[in-house]
Amino acid sequence: MFPNRQYEFIKPVNGVSSPQLIKQGGFGLPAAIFVITVLALVITTMARLQQSSADGSSLQLLSLRAFYAAESGIELALNVLIPPDGSAGRACATSPFYQQTFTVAGLNQCSAEVSCRELLIDGESQYVLLSRGQCGDGTLQAQRQIEVGVR
Repeated sequence: MFPNRQYEFIKPVNGVSSPQLIKQGGFGLPAAIFVITVLALVITTMARLQQSSADGSSLQLLSLRAFYAAESGIELALNVLIPPDGSAGRACATSPFYQQTFTVAGLNQCSAEVSCRELLIDGESQYVLLSRGQCGDGTLQAQRQIEVGVR
């Protein structure tokens, strides 16, 4: 419980002899090393958690942008398939039916590719459009799909 202490007596000063501590075994240095090690581990863990959170936020934003790219691709493809002015649209046979690389703010570095297939149900033509929106490149990349039926 008490550290071993060794004392050596030095020359008396004014006739009074006083002990001087030569060696003290204590707990200070191991405790300091332990505290520094624990703090380093806590800081490292917090840095990794922060990086993971930042990557998650970036991926969530890219995923949302990919959804909007796919949605915009569907809307643009619908204008080609069934033009708003009532004229004849493009046939659904080509693959891919419609492609778009976006350069506008918010969808920059995003693209959409739309495929189309025609179904004949009860003698009526119906179309199924599948749009794949993709944003980002490298390690942070997101892709979303939207499918729409039109008759």
